[in-house]
Amino acid sequence: MTPRVSIGIVFAVHGAVAGSLATRLPWLEDRFDLGPALLGLVLLCPAAGALLGMPVAARVAHRLGERTATRVLLAAWCAALAPPALAPAAGWLFPAMLLFGATAGMCDVVMNAHGVAVERHARRPIISGLHGLWCVGGLLAGGLGSLAAHAGIDARPHLSAVAAVLLAVGAVAGRGLLPDRPAPAGSAPRRFALPGRAVLALGAVGFCATFAEGASGNWAAVYLTEVAGAGPGLAAAAFTIFASCMAVTRLLGDALVRRLGPVALVRWSGVLAVGGGALVVTARAPVPAIAGFALLGVGVAVAVPLVFAAAGNAGPNAGEGVAGVATINYLSVLAAPAVTGWVAGALSYPAAFAMITCMAAGMPLAAGALRPREEAAHAPAHRGAADAPVGSDR
Repeated sequence: MTPRVSIGIVFAVHGAVAGSLATRLPWLEDRFDLGPALLGLVLLCPAAGALLGMPVAARVAHRLGERTATRVLLAAWCAALAPPALAPAAGWLFPAMLLFGATAGMCDVVMNAHGVAVERHARRPIISGLHGLWCVGGLLAGGLGSLAAHAGIDARPHLSAVAAVLLAVGAVAGRGLLPDRPAPAGSAPRRFALPGRAVLALGAVGFCATFAEGASGNWAAVYLTEVAGAGPGLAAAAFTIFASCMAVTRLLGDALVRRLGPVALVRWSGVLAVGGGALVVTARAPVPAIAGFALLGVGVAVAVPLVFAAAGNAGPNAGEGVAGVATINYLSVLAAPAVTGWVAGALSYPAAFAMITCMAAGMPLAAGALRPREEAAHAPAHRGAADAPVGSDR
């Protein structure tokens, strides 16, 4: 198994864990008799755990080695899938979800850092495709979870079985990852890595894209129902189409990076996202609204993978740069659904999506941050098919 195939499976497994739990949240709500307010608090725990875990992930990778850290943290993330369902009482959900988020965030950092290393080894862009495989894993696991929920299968055996299978798949995939190399002297990351100026600039691009992604994913079905007058089936289709467009675009993203370079690609993607947001804001019927969400999905798809790749190459320690932008992205994930709801409640749903469209407009404005430093632009690990730097704005 090649390193590229192995890291692709790691990303797919990571996405499958996330997709599996997401489909069983209604079961958790019913089992523990959680009201909306308590469920909201429970759902804050994964983001809080991730924010606590990600800044120290680079240090873990430095101590264990990137390959070993990826394997260990992926196993921990898979194992963390079962405890929320196995919790004996509602109070146990909080530590279980904190653990779930912490292992998710730390694994997210080290697998993206290793993805950057595999990209250098392959001498061609692969990060967007890896994130596309994450989406595919999430969609497949989410579909399986939906079938299990529809069949009335208890989430405890379902999530425990899925966790065991994914643990085994992740263990096999981990054998093919790149071997660890001795760390250069003086390269140890800080114990608690805060983003530097270059990473903050990259994080701004990721924040805009993630905000539009998170808000659209959480509110697409509600918008279709409340504004476009769609029935339950069409409303649910809006999210599925949005997520599918993101997945397909990410799978095609590496070829687009080779052709356009990351700066131009993110600029054009931002234009598409703004166009999709404008279509959503003006739509009063299901078809144009769904088309708008499809364009939003295409527009925001590649920005985050390219931000991760750029952050991994922004300094001497890939994990530290990735941890910085990942922390900023998770803050956006945490803020986007709530801020969208507040604006919708205070003004209207179209006003909320006008705000999201303005946020998406930040992508083309800040895309220049993805242009690599001069020394990175001459690195052979980032040459495209025409021997032009992957980071060039051609």
